[in-house]
Amino acid sequence: MRFDTSLLQWTRPPRSFSISPEEIRITTEPGTDLWQRTYYGFQNDNAPVLQMETEETRFSFTVRTDFDSKHRFDQCGVAVYLDSENWLKASIEYENAEYQRLGSVVTNHGYSDWATSDIPASVRSMWYRLSRREADYCIECSADGVRFQQMRICHLHAGAGRIRFGVYACSPENSSFEARFSCMALTDCLWADHQ
Repeated sequence: MRFDTSLLQWTRPPRSFSISPEEIRITTEPGTDLWQRTYYGFQNDNAPVLQMETEETRFSFTVRTDFDSKHRFDQCGVAVYLDSENWLKASIEYENAEYQRLGSVVTNHGYSDWATSDIPASVRSMWYRLSRREADYCIECSADGVRFQQMRICHLHAGAGRIRFGVYACSPENSSFEARFSCMALTDCLWADHQ
């Protein structure tokens, strides 16, 4: 299997981006985000997401992200975006000069959750591995692209059958930054069977 950038399609393309087989660059626009209802009450569904479509029920997608975010909630990472009320994402969200939040959001039937852990604000690169087994998903992260740690296992109620997956970047407040995605690979599922 191969991650072919020529097959990627935008959900809400940003004004500034570039795509090559080796690298994707997205310059975020202010006021862009993905979130649905929970706790905050608001709904925001305007972040650009670049994805490919597949019916493959078992695979892993790995990507390296590099970013120069510096404003609260700036973020970039991986996503499975099905529609406005059914999706998941994993990213680092900048918080302040001291720390950022490495985390993931799963949205089922229009309600989002948010699971995070704090990491130093000095981190400027992160690898993600998104693995699929039917409608179940595993998200992992890595500082070096070799040793991956589990972030989350989750279920997308609408995540069986044909899906779309890929990368996203956004700036929920009044800011902008460049997100870079490289070392993209699509492989057999690396999420081991449960023994």
